[in-house]
Amino acid sequence: MPLQPFVSYSIEFSSFPDFAGDLSSPNTFSNNLLNNLGAFTGIKPLIRVGGNTQDYAVFNKSLTQALVGTVDPAKSPDYPTTITIGPKYFESYLTWPNTKYVHGFNLGRNSTVARQGLIDSVSYACKALEGGKLAYWELGNEPDLFKTSAQGPVRPASWNEESYVDEWLYWTRAIRTALEKACPDLATDELYKFYAPSFAGTSNSLNPITTFEDGLDADKDIAIISSHNYISGATVPGVTLQGTLMNHTSTVASIAKQVNESRLLAALPQDLNPDLPFILGETNSLYNQGRPGLSNTFGATLWGVDFNLWCVANNIQRVHMHQGTNYRYQSWQPVETNITAKGTKAPYYGNVAVAAFLGNLTSSARLPSVVNIPLSSEREAAYVSYVAGKLAKLIVIQMDEYNATAGNNLTNDYPRPIIQYDFQLPRGVQGKFAVQRLSANGSDAITGVTYDGYSYNYELDNGLPVLQKNVTRGETIKIGRRGKLSLEVPRSSAVIVCFQ
Repeated sequence: MPLQPFVSYSIEFSSFPDFAGDLSSPNTFSNNLLNNLGAFTGIKPLIRVGGNTQDYAVFNKSLTQALVGTVDPAKSPDYPTTITIGPKYFESYLTWPNTKYVHGFNLGRNSTVARQGLIDSVSYACKALEGGKLAYWELGNEPDLFKTSAQGPVRPASWNEESYVDEWLYWTRAIRTALEKACPDLATDELYKFYAPSFAGTSNSLNPITTFEDGLDADKDIAIISSHNYISGATVPGVTLQGTLMNHTSTVASIAKQVNESRLLAALPQDLNPDLPFILGETNSLYNQGRPGLSNTFGATLWGVDFNLWCVANNIQRVHMHQGTNYRYQSWQPVETNITAKGTKAPYYGNVAVAAFLGNLTSSARLPSVVNIPLSSEREAAYVSYVAGKLAKLIVIQMDEYNATAGNNLTNDYPRPIIQYDFQLPRGVQGKFAVQRLSANGSDAITGVTYDGYSYNYELDNGLPVLQKNVTRGETIKIGRRGKLSLEVPRSSAVIVCFQ
């Protein structure tokens, strides 16, 4: 079953001030989008502040700006790889009410200045996160790439699982010592907890199983086992919308490695404490920030719905969709830049659909159990949820490409096909039930997306829901005594039927 909350975000460390703003200029647009999701699930998304730039950021208590960064295009054109943060950075944690965070500390940089900066930053981080804002800490982003990173290794080739564990234990203990001085209420056994090990995947230079066997959780301060996952890469040859993203088989194959890892960890001896909730602490469609024409399309929106629900159906208990300023797979662009317009992007509507399907997660007695319904084609997926043992919702995700954008030389010149799906429902399910649709003009659309007739566009009302007059909503479907359900789903769209 999903953790509370399930629908969550990972925000690139260097982009967080853009997404959240500061006390003098809070980003209300971002907060509105988070509140929209909270309205469906009863709790706002959990925000993990981290990513690659977490391990580039060195704290300097004398810096007056929140963040000063330098972009080296040879390493990445999308974010700075030389970063200094100051005390003002932590103001961004104060702008979104009723929001909890995972704060990422820098493990990658291990110079004397960086290590001192790590310890100096603890008091500023903890004071910003007091009063119920802190969920967990994190130390290091994707340390399984530290000695192999294409942006430049930060550890020697001999650095192994034992080396990592020794380093992680040393610095988590040092952080706790600093925390005991600055914020003792957050240094208790109950509250001093981490996401770990935050590996990039299941088969890189550090083995997650060996890492736990070597004593990563010796201090019993890991609350959540976090792994990262991307379906493929932005520049990988052969990546397509239909074959890579709008493809249930591709999603299943990708997540199978994570499911296998979670089971191997759970099977370790109990004294290693591996039987903890397993989540994806960072994920999205294509690594290297996504590809335009793929990651920012409505097709990627549909992929995101299938991906998240397949995760929850396979006991991956929370998913943090990664975000960053100007990233192609982002759910929203928080500020105006000379690269990307401020606004709500197509993938956000997939986040909304997942939140709507899971429903209110604030009552443990009402947590949904999600089950996949096998369908005949890899271009479609279906799930049902049960609450308190009774059928709650059904979703069908139709992922056959249908291109409709004007000027696209691949635009389909035939009417949009409608596919009929027939289901036999459990005995006793009869009556009229609400139907909600996730829609756009086609799988290649990057605008004009709606969920249940609502748009969340920035231009309309700063991200708040605005009912569209040209979109059908308020549909119902009638189920007779025999429990037969026939559902019409246009190609490249998704439909939810609400039984509770």
